[in-house]
Amino acid sequence: MAEVVGLTAEMYRAVVTIVDERVKEIRVTREDFNALKGAVQELAQAQARAMLPGYLECRFGLVLEGMLGEKLNCQFFQIDGQEVRINLYGDGKRNGQWVVVLGEAKSRIFRSDVEEFAERLALVEPALKGEVVRVMFGYFIHPSAEVAARERDILVVASYQR
Repeated sequence: MAEVVGLTAEMYRAVVTIVDERVKEIRVTREDFNALKGAVQELAQAQARAMLPGYLECRFGLVLEGMLGEKLNCQFFQIDGQEVRINLYGDGKRNGQWVVVLGEAKSRIFRSDVEEFAERLALVEPALKGEVVRVMFGYFIHPSAEVAARERDILVVASYQR
């Protein structure tokens, strides 16, 4: 008759305990992930106030007002009792004419992000005077976002573009 080899109940509990402890040591919690995601988003926005004004001036002749770093700021609009946030807002001039820049900075931009931003733009733009320049800035821009942005006259700028 063959001998049966296996774990005793005591050995099984010891293995499970060791594995559970190791998983706890290496597991990234949802809180850790959300904190990292928030930090990357803040970095994208910060890289947008430093890079985007120069890019707009060089490529489109658009000169924003204010000191570097103060040119594009977060702005809240009250539209029909609803608060609408635009995270990159700035006034400037192009060819002697006043323009308003409305922008969004995200680490990764997909079609749905462009569509959501366009909905906010539709709420805010009627309350503004002058030409509006629409722009989205990110580290990664999905091809579907580029198509959606072209359809909605939104400029998309990746962090590696100069």
